[in-house]
Amino acid sequence: MHHRTSRRSLLTATAAVAATAATGTTAHAEPRSRDHDHGQGRDRQLKRLIAHMSIEEKIGQLFVMRVYGHSATDPDQADIDANLTDMGVRDAAELIATYHVGGIIYFTWAHNTRDPYQIADLSNGIQRAGLAQHTPVPLLIATDQEHGIVCRVGYPATLFPGAMALGAGGSRDDAYLMGRIAGSELDAIGIRQNYSPDADVNVNPANPVIGVRSFGSEPDAVARMVAAEVQGYQSSRIASTAKHFPGHGDTAVDSHTGIPVITHTREEWERIDAPPFRAAIAAGIDSIMTAHIQFPALDPSNDPATLSRPILTGILREELGYQGVVITDSLGMQGVRDKYGDDRVPVLALKAGVDQLLNPPDLATAWNGVRSAVESGEITEERLDESILRVLQVKERRGLLQRPYVDARRIDRTVGTRSHLATADRIAERTTTLLVNRAALLPLSPRRRTNLLVVGADPASPSGTTGPPTTVLGKALTELGFAVTVLSTGTSPTAETIDAAAAVATDMDAVIVGTYNTGPGDPQGRLVAALLAAGAPVVQIAIRNPYDIAYLPDVGAALATYSWTDVELRAAARVIAGRAEPRGRLPVPIQRADDPAQVLYPVGHGLSY
Repeated sequence: MHHRTSRRSLLTATAAVAATAATGTTAHAEPRSRDHDHGQGRDRQLKRLIAHMSIEEKIGQLFVMRVYGHSATDPDQADIDANLTDMGVRDAAELIATYHVGGIIYFTWAHNTRDPYQIADLSNGIQRAGLAQHTPVPLLIATDQEHGIVCRVGYPATLFPGAMALGAGGSRDDAYLMGRIAGSELDAIGIRQNYSPDADVNVNPANPVIGVRSFGSEPDAVARMVAAEVQGYQSSRIASTAKHFPGHGDTAVDSHTGIPVITHTREEWERIDAPPFRAAIAAGIDSIMTAHIQFPALDPSNDPATLSRPILTGILREELGYQGVVITDSLGMQGVRDKYGDDRVPVLALKAGVDQLLNPPDLATAWNGVRSAVESGEITEERLDESILRVLQVKERRGLLQRPYVDARRIDRTVGTRSHLATADRIAERTTTLLVNRAALLPLSPRRRTNLLVVGADPASPSGTTGPPTTVLGKALTELGFAVTVLSTGTSPTAETIDAAAAVATDMDAVIVGTYNTGPGDPQGRLVAALLAAGAPVVQIAIRNPYDIAYLPDVGAALATYSWTDVELRAAARVIAGRAEPRGRLPVPIQRADDPAQVLYPVGHGLSY
């Protein structure tokens, strides 16, 4: 039975944790290390807070949930309707009051991230709702802000090159600086947990879900970059999250739509997949996200790793010594739903060793599934308390108990500042990789080759873009003095589109063509062949995976940007114009198209001017 106290006394208990954290002292100092005493005092206060929670509040603390709307209490009617359909609540405040969730995840498609001031207001509204509960606890607001191709908070925030681009730059200082600056901007708008960095080692060029989200294919290099980015984020009071344990880098199946099987042996896991997670743990990572993958060498049961006690408790907790928060990847993904029902998945995840349950498809089903397991004794209240303590420790460590609200006056001083944007541009220049430069085609001069055609793929734009890639690149080259014609041909150009592009190319001094994950028989390859036949020199830019050059052997020059966000395309334009030196080096090998056993360009390849 819970002994209830007044809400005022609970707020006092929360404040006491904050005071302990702020002073670094406790009321029960003993002749031991100050850090130990501080930790003991903090944990006593947190356990006191947990003791005041009802079972319903404890269950809710373990869930991190989506919610539609730009406001915690006054969303648009369409978002109210979506919330009612999905969760039976009208808005974020009602979600928190009903389910006592411990966290909220922001998505662009849920209309959470319109602009920095709106995000800050939403964050403050969510925190007011959290502190209005019977047991007042701030929420851990999270998002996926990996940079590169995965961004939820876009312009005018500072957007950096993604992981594989940073891997091409090879600078731990840049990875740290990116984390510190990006973290400071998230902190300013009330986001305190970021699901980044990706700690997967991408050893499979056909990987459909990781690819450029990984720093590369060399475990030790990935480990160094992961550790640096973790330290950068957490220096800015952001709980960093390494993902996807035990390693999602060698799969040809997307866990959003199916369940991948990793065939690495235990020895291969130790050598390939484990080093970045070990490095993240050594760097003091706050949270680690699970993968919805089968890994028979680690657990022969065929349960996904998210539901595997041998993997999450046996390996992650006991062998690697990790004591922080374990969070699932989204429970709405098919990879974790194939084997068990949505009511059992969260229960099995908790039994495996998970602490935070991310974004179940049906919150009521998941929440009631956990409650039924507690009522039956399948999950003990003590087991809930273990996870809640870990989550509260992160909330305290990242300043939520001391400072749950954000001050909008910080936004102009922090988000998208001139110095932050300049730093992102400089880092991007150090990541752009020149793979081919026949007859010293690059750099182009606006005096010698004035008229350029910018053509190619315009995939759906992530939040780090202000327009389609051809438009952004064309504008950047225009500003550098070229006369530019822009023609979008898409990722699957038709014969008519290809003919039209080739006709325009005949009158150009050079052609810049952006390709997006081209392969054998891809119409993008036919487009490039037609542009070459038109006679103008062709510069190809791989705007996502760098492997495209294997299928385009005759281009005059080839660059890899690893993404099509503005910062990387602007850097590519400066490299093309000779305003910046290409410094990137491949962080993954590129195999021959006709013989994948042979390496066309090895790790470390990259040309300079």
